[in-house]
Amino acid sequence: MTKADIVTSISDNLGMDKNDVQNIVESFMDEVKGALEVGENVYLRGFGSFIIKKRAEKTGRNISQNTTIKIPAHNIPAFKPSKVFVEGVKTKVKVEEV
Repeated sequence: MTKADIVTSISDNLGMDKNDVQNIVESFMDEVKGALEVGENVYLRGFGSFIIKKRAEKTGRNISQNTTIKIPAHNIPAFKPSKVFVEGVKTKVKVEEV
């Protein structure tokens, strides 16, 4: 599902203009991104949390030059789904055989 699919679905469900819904969706994403960029986590009860995870410094390998490089500690954005979200996916989505 893409952002356009989400906008269309919300627009159809609520009877709102697609441009208005698109502005709302983009504004929501900007607010989440902005909060994370200033170090705040975003908690959406029943859905999940957008959090900042800290990655420790580590040593990596540059295979083409056969050298080691130091990867500095850094932060990354992450999403942690709520228990209700996880249970819904577990019960409603069939496991595909590989």
